[in-house]
Amino acid sequence: MDGFGLQLPTIQNWSCHSCSECCTRHVVEITEEERQRIVDQGWSDDDEFTEGTPVLVRDLGPFWNRRWRLGQKPNGACVFLDGQGLCRIHAKFGEPTKPLACRVYPYAFHPQGRQVAVSLRYSCPSVVENKGRPVAEQESELKEMAVEVVPAGVTQAPAPGLRRTGDLDWLPFRQFVNSLEVLMTPPDVPVATKLATAVRFIDMVAEARVDRLSDQQLSDFVEIICEAAQSELEAAGESAGGQDQPLSATGRLLFRMFASQYARNDSLSNWRTGLMGRFRLLRVGTRFALGRGRIPPLQDIDQPVTFDRLEEPFGGLTPQAEEMFTRYFRVKIRGLQFCGRAFFGFGLVEGFRSLALVFPSMLWLARFIVASDGRERLETADVAKAIELADHYHGYTPQFNRHQYRWQVAMMARGGDISRAINWYSR
Repeated sequence: MDGFGLQLPTIQNWSCHSCSECCTRHVVEITEEERQRIVDQGWSDDDEFTEGTPVLVRDLGPFWNRRWRLGQKPNGACVFLDGQGLCRIHAKFGEPTKPLACRVYPYAFHPQGRQVAVSLRYSCPSVVENKGRPVAEQESELKEMAVEVVPAGVTQAPAPGLRRTGDLDWLPFRQFVNSLEVLMTPPDVPVATKLATAVRFIDMVAEARVDRLSDQQLSDFVEIICEAAQSELEAAGESAGGQDQPLSATGRLLFRMFASQYARNDSLSNWRTGLMGRFRLLRVGTRFALGRGRIPPLQDIDQPVTFDRLEEPFGGLTPQAEEMFTRYFRVKIRGLQFCGRAFFGFGLVEGFRSLALVFPSMLWLARFIVASDGRERLETADVAKAIELADHYHGYTPQFNRHQYRWQVAMMARGGDISRAINWYSR
């Protein structure tokens, strides 16, 4: 880590508030060294607190290369989580003895040339609510953490590029990233408008050939298409007369499949259900593909809500929800948590389109929460919960690294349905 600088998300605060959400949602993989340390600490499967749950389990990965994880109770809670929402390892032996994955969360570190960009996972409620110490004041702790996390030779890592890794050097690549953050920054512009503008900017980037431009020409080009994207969105809004255009038939089908990915519940009790569990997932997928009738139970919500109900307006976003979303996208963009090594090697164009689709997916999920509770308007708490649930999956499950997913993103972009989804579900 020597010689690196950290690029910190200065608009973000965070401290742990012991809500234990991370200890009940995540499968914590551990190294052989961490496994041995836990064994040496004297924990046993026979300890009363385990309630029959093994302390350590070796079942991750293919059968010829199994990896270890911490034991989890049937509800998904870590075996070391006590009744007060605290970690038994931490309480007895101190924080440094916990597995690295537990100590790092919710931070994420991504290479950015001679710097390392720091981002955060919004599956943590305190991150969503911006609670705690300013991240800018935690630089010394984050540097110590980065020593353990950042691999050797990371300064040699190529930039994610526009379409594929290495098709653009870091300096010009950062110009596009900086422009995306600038487009997402104005506090007096609705986040849906900012995001739709950024999507149009990315569409222009996708059509361009920039490999032969000089540094100055590239800088001028980026500035021109930024202004053009803003002008086009303003003109389109005026011509539409304030009426949001619904998604195309293909776009509606594809979007429901996106929404179902973020609305799933992958607790231990759900992904250990064998053939019956696979059959249930197939049945849920079929219901989402058809998009008719009642939505199947999701996230432990089993209330009669129809697909059609979620297509109606839900009153727009509160100022607090606007701030959450704006901060979410700025932190993800600045931290490069949407492309390159952080997102299955996606380039800037494909990665940002995928990130933009998270917004309507989160709003679809928030609408589902509201409708299942018999209410008609979105509240800040609904949006916060939807952000937590969806960000838990984005970029961290293998579904996003499949050819089918990339094809779906490309089809949504080609049909203009990404911007339509952004506007439609923010009504």
